[in-house]
Amino acid sequence: MLAVIANLRREGRVPVKGGIQRALPLWIFIAVMVAGAAFTTQALYIPVKAQVAQILLTRAFDASIEQGTPVKPWSWADTAPLARISVPHLDVKEVVLSGGSGEAMAFGPTAILDNPATGITVLAAHRDTHFEFVQGLEPGDAITMERIDGTSATFRVRNLQTVRWDEFVYPYDGGEGLLALTTCYPFGTHTPGPLRRVAWAERIGPEG
Repeated sequence: MLAVIANLRREGRVPVKGGIQRALPLWIFIAVMVAGAAFTTQALYIPVKAQVAQILLTRAFDASIEQGTPVKPWSWADTAPLARISVPHLDVKEVVLSGGSGEAMAFGPTAILDNPATGITVLAAHRDTHFEFVQGLEPGDAITMERIDGTSATFRVRNLQTVRWDEFVYPYDGGEGLLALTTCYPFGTHTPGPLRRVAWAERIGPEG
C-alpha cells in the first residue's frame, strides 16, 4: 500500500503537505480496499468452514456406522451424523446432521423432520454451501440416503417447486417414502428472502 501511495505522489496526484480535500480520494480508496479485503475474507470463510466440517462429519459418519450409534464430529458438538445423502449425477455427497438447528446448519444439511411413522424426511441446508447443488437437480435424478444403522434407500426426484417459507407444506402420509431437500432461493445471492426451493423425491426401492 505504501508503494501505491509513493507512486501517486511521484505522479503529482497526492500532495505531500496540506490539501486535505485533494488527498480525500486517496483515503476513500484505502478504505474501499480494506473493506473489500474484509468482505472477501468473510465470503471465503463460510465455504471453507463448510468443507472442513464435512471432512470431520464424514469421519464421524463412518465411526457412527461402525459403532452403531451417533458419534459427535467434535467433542463440543451439540449434533451428530444422522445419515448421508448422495447424488451420483452431480457427484455430491453430504453428511446429514440431527437436530435441525441453525447452528448445526452451518456445518451441514440438517433434518428438520425425519418421521419413520409417516415416511417423510425433510432436510434443510444453505443455498451457498451444502445445498448449492439443488439448483442442478432435475426430475428423474436419483438420491441415495444411507443411515447410520446401515440401511439405505434410493429416491428419485419427482418435481421441484419454489414456495414462500410460510407456505411450505408436506403431506400427512409419505406413502412408500418421501424426501424433501429445502434451501433458500434464489441461488447466487446472500440476501435473505422469503422464498424456498424444494426438491421432492419419492423412494423407488425398499430400504436395505
